[in-house]
Amino acid sequence: MAATNPKKRTDGRIRLGMVGGGQGAFIGGVHRIAARIDGEFELVAGALSSDPDRALASGRELGLDPDRTYASFDDMAKAEAAREDGIEAVAIVTPNHMHYPAAKAFLEAGIHVICDKPLTSNLKDAKRLAAIAEKSGRLFVLTHNYTGYPMIRQAREIVQKGMLGKLRLVQAEYVQDWLSEPIEHTGQKQASWRTDPKQTGAGGATGDIGTHAYNLGCFVSGLELESLSADLDAFVDGRLVDDNAHVMMRYKGGAKGMIWASQVAPGNENRLCLRVFGEKGGLEWAQEDPNYLWYTPLGKPKQLITRNGAGAGEAAGRVSRVPAGHPEGYLEGFATLYSEAAKAIRAVRKSGARIPKDVVFPSVSDGVAGVAFVEACVKSSKKNGAWTAP
Repeated sequence: MAATNPKKRTDGRIRLGMVGGGQGAFIGGVHRIAARIDGEFELVAGALSSDPDRALASGRELGLDPDRTYASFDDMAKAEAAREDGIEAVAIVTPNHMHYPAAKAFLEAGIHVICDKPLTSNLKDAKRLAAIAEKSGRLFVLTHNYTGYPMIRQAREIVQKGMLGKLRLVQAEYVQDWLSEPIEHTGQKQASWRTDPKQTGAGGATGDIGTHAYNLGCFVSGLELESLSADLDAFVDGRLVDDNAHVMMRYKGGAKGMIWASQVAPGNENRLCLRVFGEKGGLEWAQEDPNYLWYTPLGKPKQLITRNGAGAGEAAGRVSRVPAGHPEGYLEGFATLYSEAAKAIRAVRKSGARIPKDVVFPSVSDGVAGVAFVEACVKSSKKNGAWTAP
């Protein structure tokens, strides 16, 4: 991978820009907190809204220099690439349909990209972006934040060590209730764009939370999808994208999987669960109780592995920040990916240096797989659940 422009090398914090995430946005604030937790980044520039007045006001609230608060991401990419103290990386936290043009602009300007999921709103753009990222030589980090949880790293390590034997079953669910009513018609910002196919893409719940469940299963198991059969519904009258999905999957090598993704299941907030079973044992993890991982060797009692507790391994320990028994979760999961990105950026500052082997983050190729999953679900459902390859 090519090194960054020598004029941009520093020994201090990595200079970060942000596209999107201005006033009224949710995920932008999450990214800013995550980028600060381990002290690796400093936010110095932004194109925080497509509305120039809101962009300027948002930048002022965050303490940004007005000269580095831009009206468009194109202006920002060009200006920052030309500065001696320009940004080294940009966080893209816009609605899905803007991920492709924004990421393209910064990659072509020689700037590393940290992008919220899903990668793009359609597979054509996802594949284009992957090619652009490869040609640019820049880092591309996709923030599937649940891959940063310590006990998910522990689960992945257990699978990689062969402790479950040959895998047979991968089951994941991500269930919410916040879209049980048509709140997109009330002006609720987060609901409005997530239910608009022009902004979110063809998949609703599948793209918003189903991709998290799918990515998590692949991250822990290491399996690759062969085909799927999907049944998608828009239960809320007039909704233009799915709000519930049942998906059966066949993985290469013979393992089978299932995903349930729903945003219309009352009583559920962010119930993301993962279960992986093999010939020799099984694993169970739930995001709402993230510091616990249940491991069951075949024929033996269940074993509870806790974050930083007895039995926790090196992969979990290197991304843990606080002693055992203290909660660590959503924000820290994002922070782990930012810290992994920082380690990678610092490595490639040195000409010819390689990213350390233990540095792990979802990449542009994982993003392409996620968008391919969504589009395969939509195609399969339209064909009454016909088995469809991604």
